[in-house]
Amino acid sequence: MREFIKPTVVVSKCLGFEHCRYNGEIIAAPFVQKMRPHVNFIVVCPEVESGQGVPREFLRLVAVDGEPRLLQPDTGHDHTEQMRAFTASFLDSLTDLDGFILKNRSPSCGLNDVKVYTSTKKGATATKGQGMFGGAVMERFPTLAIEDEGRLNNFRIREHFLTRVYTSDAL
Repeated sequence: MREFIKPTVVVSKCLGFEHCRYNGEIIAAPFVQKMRPHVNFIVVCPEVESGQGVPREFLRLVAVDGEPRLLQPDTGHDHTEQMRAFTASFLDSLTDLDGFILKNRSPSCGLNDVKVYTSTKKGATATKGQGMFGGAVMERFPTLAIEDEGRLNNFRIREHFLTRVYTSDAL
């Protein structure tokens, strides 16, 4: 019987691995858990690993002079530079990857449906964009299988993702 090498997938730590969300919760991600025996996961929480604690004040992407900034509305603290530094260092350290599964709608990990607000005030209008870490992943690894856990609930998207993950070395 032919033996297959397990693919390597970076996954958001909050998706069933650790209580690291801003409110200390963990997200149930049944599909991610089913993959555990079949892939080598590299788990990451960009918010915690860029210096924030658990629990912590929630973050919001805010457009400041046309540039998204990672701000905490309650404290006004700007985490943009810490997130950029962590992201660059972490992504530079990765080799031989086959894919990413990131937390949807997260201001750090979201891939394309993250709210980008006009200010930190309540009621501020928002557009949609990418999280700081998720956007950097998509820019740095455009040929890899990259999805968020929400989209992987769709059978066709999940099937396409798995096909790409398991054939990436063959391409």
